[in-house]
Amino acid sequence: MSVRRLLAVTVSLLAATTAAAQSYPNKPIRMLAISAPGGGTDLLARTYAQGMAEALGQSIVIDNKPGGGGIIATETLAKAQPDGYTILMTNTSHSVLPSLHKKLPYDPIKDFAPVSLVALTHSLLLVNPSLAVKSVKDLIDLAKAQPGKLNYASGTTGASAHFGAELLKLMAGVNIVQVPYKGTAGQLTALLGNEVQMTFSTMPPAMPLVQAGRLRAIAIGSPKRSAALPDVPTVAESGYPGFDVGAWNGILAPAGTPAAIVNRLAAEIAKVAKNPEAREKASSQGAELVSNTPQEFADYIKKMMARFAKVVQATGMRPD
Repeated sequence: MSVRRLLAVTVSLLAATTAAAQSYPNKPIRMLAISAPGGGTDLLARTYAQGMAEALGQSIVIDNKPGGGGIIATETLAKAQPDGYTILMTNTSHSVLPSLHKKLPYDPIKDFAPVSLVALTHSLLLVNPSLAVKSVKDLIDLAKAQPGKLNYASGTTGASAHFGAELLKLMAGVNIVQVPYKGTAGQLTALLGNEVQMTFSTMPPAMPLVQAGRLRAIAIGSPKRSAALPDVPTVAESGYPGFDVGAWNGILAPAGTPAAIVNRLAAEIAKVAKNPEAREKASSQGAELVSNTPQEFADYIKKMMARFAKVVQATGMRPD
């Protein structure tokens, strides 16, 4: 192909991409969510879908695809057309999974176009009220007195429920047995039914149960206390400095999605994150709505991957 012909083709492709971006969106958008309905990631997906849909003039349909610790939904996105009509609400597990698995069915960096961080969420260390513990010290003392007798519920692999419990076990030197469940709703139901004695959970799905007295929050897993539960201490201040399993959520698009579309989505995310009503609702549930640029989000993901890789190695959370 001649240089003139190659230049003409390039210009034509750029023109087509620009035109597509300018008309975007002209049909409904599918937002994949890596969690089951009712979990913190699902709740945030619905919050952002509603706000973004109003601004974009097209509906955003939530498609929950739990399973594989987020791998199923993430692989679905990686194989989707890079046209802006399939996006993913992901969470902390995206930055943990590369350290837990020797091989994933996608490249966590190369196969995606980061759009924006959307939320930073406190995590809660929860126990069933029937358990005779009211603090982290009580829990650890009980675990040491009964090694291997206490169970914790985990949901998505690498998310706060799994990661938090394993980190606490490492730092406290105790043996608490993991019992996996499908998503946050499953692990909270198990704790309510006293099938397990403890779990970590992001705050949005857990807060109604805590407020109703059906579950007891004995600590915040994030570095700072939550304004929603100001009297609940952090794990760090309960004798384990440096403990941090605060969660993040963000939106990804497939690699190759036109920059104009990615930037349009990022701009609408920023508007939702600044909406006073949405912020107040999220804050009451322990989540802080945030946003950043696609490049800033890409850098954040890489930073979190490096951080979690060190902790995964230290906790002995073995790769497959």
